[in-house]
Amino acid sequence: MLSTFFMEGTAISDLMINEQIKDKEIRLIGENGEQLGIMSAREAMKLAEEAELDLVKIAPTAKPPVCKIVDYGKYKYEQLRREKEAKKKQKIVEIKEIRLTPNIDTNDLNTKVNAAKKFIAKGDRVKVTLRFRGREMAHMNTSKHILDEFAESLADVAVVEKAPKVEGRSMTMFLTVKR
Repeated sequence: MLSTFFMEGTAISDLMINEQIKDKEIRLIGENGEQLGIMSAREAMKLAEEAELDLVKIAPTAKPPVCKIVDYGKYKYEQLRREKEAKKKQKIVEIKEIRLTPNIDTNDLNTKVNAAKKFIAKGDRVKVTLRFRGREMAHMNTSKHILDEFAESLADVAVVEKAPKVEGRSMTMFLTVKR
């Protein structure tokens, strides 16, 4: 089973090493990070063999491509570890949707407000949708106060990210955590 790992937009298995590098000229970086200048791939390969390490193309899109003399196994391991660390630190913000109707009762509205508070406490964005059916479409502009009340009741924990906007048969508004 061939496994592919990703680093900085390119798959680690897609990195060219040693004899796979066919470029005429490359910019070489030594094993300690020092610039060794621009040379042919053959010369760079000889230097890598002398150091008993691998020649790895780390920036294939650069002009000329950048190669580095490293231990490939160790390099691959370091890249995977960096990727895992970056993944741990990133927070995925989800969008939770709450649907309302124009003739919603106050108790039902309070229940929806409490659900929205829970979502916002978790750090998620909340999309509040006021859906209109049939004859309710004629009273769209008078129903905006429901979304305003909803936002007002969450004013202590949330802020309106996108103001209420009519989209087809519904009016939507986005709320996010107050910073």
